[in-house]
This record gives sequence, C-alpha cells and structure tokens, in this order.
Amino acid sequence: MNPLKSITGTIVSGFVLAIIMAVLLNVTGAVQPLAFWVWLHAIAGITWIGLLYYFNFVQVPGVSKALAEKDSGGPGPASINKYIAPTALLWFRWAAAATWITGALALEALHTDPGSGFVAAFTFADGYRTIGMGAWLGTIMLFNVWVLIWPNQKKILGLDGQQHAPEVIARAKTVALMASRTNAMLSIPMLLGMTGHMHGLMS
Repeated sequence: MNPLKSITGTIVSGFVLAIIMAVLLNVTGAVQPLAFWVWLHAIAGITWIGLLYYFNFVQVPGVSKALAEKDSGGPGPASINKYIAPTALLWFRWAAAATWITGALALEALHTDPGSGFVAAFTFADGYRTIGMGAWLGTIMLFNVWVLIWPNQKKILGLDGQQHAPEVIARAKTVALMASRTNAMLSIPMLLGMTGHMHGLMS
C-alpha cells in the first residue's frame, strides 16, 4: 500500500522519515527538548500561516470572483463554501492552537535560568523581548481565530445548524474578513519576532 495515497499516510511517513534521519544524524545521543518543540512549532506554524495566506490571497478573491460570475453562467461559490472551506477551517483553527501550545513549550525549553520561559517572553524580560513580541502577536492572532473568525465563519457557511438573517451573515462576513486580514498583517512582524530571536536580528 502506498502511504502517499492518503493524507494520514503522507504525514505519518514524513514523521517516520524525520525520526530516522534524526537518529542517523544525532551525534550527541540525546534529544534536545528545544529542538524538538521548535520543530513541531514550525510544522504547526507553517500549516496555520499557510492557510491564513491561502484564505486571504486565494480563497476570498476566488469566492468574490465566483459570486460575481454566478449570474453569467459561472459555478458560483457554493462548491468552495461546501467542500473546501470547512476542511480548510478545521486545519486552520487546530493548527493555530497547536502552534501556540508548541510555542509555549519551546519557550520553556529555551529558558535555562530559574523561572519560566513563558513568563519571561510575555513580560519582555531581558533577552526575551524579540520573541516576546512574537509570542504576544501570536496570542492575539490565536484569539482572532477562535473568538472572531471561526464563530463567524460557522454562521457564514451554515455550520452552526442555524438560519441567520442576511444582515447577520453580512456582519459575520465583515468581522471574519477584518479579523483574518488583521492576522495576515500581524503575521509579518510576528514572524520577524520568531526568526529574529534566534538569529540576532534584534536584541
């Protein structure tokens, strides 16, 4: 059976291959907690931000174009909203949660002094200002995903099992779009904070 014929098989195969490579290349004989959590944080973060960019740069313009062409024989946005958006939102919101959790664990592993790396980052302690900025922005983005984007997308796509008036749907679209665009904007300085800490970009 070819594991690449399924998403689960592909993901599991990727992790197995990574573990084999880590074992073959590990000259110290010990797993470094920081490297482990940063690795998982990067995988989850790429999934989250990749989908964020997909929604903003691909799906939203695509749905708008499909809606504009609906009356002239186009397919309309129904197929995207029914078959693509729910699955994309499932990966999106849980990847956001996984990114935040693995990031918090990476902060703890990064901190070698007494106390908490999580607290050091979120209080902008010396040496943690850059990554603290990234952590705060990531937390705001996580809030937007779960409190603003997802509840309103459920209304828009009819995933909450309720019927909503057109004005409610219109308001939900505005809130979800603005929260998503805010996250796309915040992702740029957030990624600066995440990468800059380890590479000396900022103190």
